[in-house]
Amino acid sequence: MRSSRNLIIAVAAAVILGGGGLIALGMADDDPGVLPSALTGGRPSPTGPSPEELARIERAKRAKLLDTALKQVAVETPDFSVAVLDKKTGQAYAYEGSTKFDTASIVKAQILACELLKAQDADREPTKSELALAKPMIQLSDNNATTELFQHLGGQSAITKCNKRLGLTQTTVNKAWGLTRTTASDQVKLLAKFVDAKGPLDKGSRTTAFELMNTVDEAQDWGVPAAAKPGETTTVKNGWDTRSADNGLWAVNTIGRITSPDGKVDVSVAVLSHNNQTMDTGIALVEKVAKLTREHLKY
Repeated sequence: MRSSRNLIIAVAAAVILGGGGLIALGMADDDPGVLPSALTGGRPSPTGPSPEELARIERAKRAKLLDTALKQVAVETPDFSVAVLDKKTGQAYAYEGSTKFDTASIVKAQILACELLKAQDADREPTKSELALAKPMIQLSDNNATTELFQHLGGQSAITKCNKRLGLTQTTVNKAWGLTRTTASDQVKLLAKFVDAKGPLDKGSRTTAFELMNTVDEAQDWGVPAAAKPGETTTVKNGWDTRSADNGLWAVNTIGRITSPDGKVDVSVAVLSHNNQTMDTGIALVEKVAKLTREHLKY
């Protein structure tokens, strides 16, 4: 009885000294660790989820909805995969992200990164002759320029070695560069390296890569840019190819980045596909998938 009177007196004193704001002194409702609602002014208990935890829960919910949407697409379309890496939130999403596809011309972004690293290693800027190959390779997807630059860098073995510096663990380089095999998850890693201030590419190299991938020919400005909103900035490298080995069906791929002026959007996206009936149906597929990632992940 004495301890109860002492507690009442202590609480009363706290009310007076605290200017009317009750200070909890070991008092609790039936749920230990949760303050009585009278002592919290009706506010949620501080033991609930943190804002960070709530954000993670929301991102997981969005990813699940995207999974469902992509599975519905997959019922009626050729094989495809997609990966998204949000630089702002750190969220990484992938659907069939480890499934390997032929790169076709998206490998040209990888070759560009290796060329820029070679120049860095020699403590110099890319030469005029190197840029004379790199520009049409990226902006026009010129195959002859790509083959010449690929050989200039040392071919299959040199690009394979370069992959390790770029963190590409799921990409297998082919001496016929367009038949290089890769995954969507590896491709968003590559895209992230193009903007990572702590990565292997220095500021000059990152700027060069951006300038080239931001100025592709208008006829090739499809794929990832279809998911961008007005006023946002995009980079892109697309790949498309048809082979008799695939019964004339098309591989159509797109990789690129979307950023907004206010910094709220900063994502890398890769969509890979094969067995498309035509190039146009392949483009429609990869653009649809890219748009679905934005719709559901809310970036």
